[in-house]
Amino acid sequence: MSKPKSTRKVGDKEALSVGTQIRGSAQKLGLVAALIRGKPVGDAMNILAFSTKGMAIDARKVLASAIANAENNHNLDVDSLIVSEASVGKSIVMKRFATRGRGKSTRILKPFSRLRIVVREQEEA
Repeated sequence: MSKPKSTRKVGDKEALSVGTQIRGSAQKLGLVAALIRGKPVGDAMNILAFSTKGMAIDARKVLASAIANAENNHNLDVDSLIVSEASVGKSIVMKRFATRGRGKSTRILKPFSRLRIVVREQEEA
């Protein structure tokens, strides 16, 4: 007896990829996600490749994974894909301590973020 098969979390013409532990704040990753939201995947890959923001490297990996999932797992046409959703959330926070003067210490927070990218096959108009 196995578990029942889980339902798809996205539509029939959609593919999903999630980056769960991307090192950096959700605010910085959100700025990069806003650059590609609603764009065709070819344009989005170029935007991320030539972006000066450091978070664009990890966002590009997640987008490439979503494109590969669409092509290999769902048999979607890569040339007609658009980024239908790029959502960002918080993940874990590593807490470290730094020594300060007079025997005191302060807390250093090292946040991680989540990035969820959904690509959708665009209908021919």
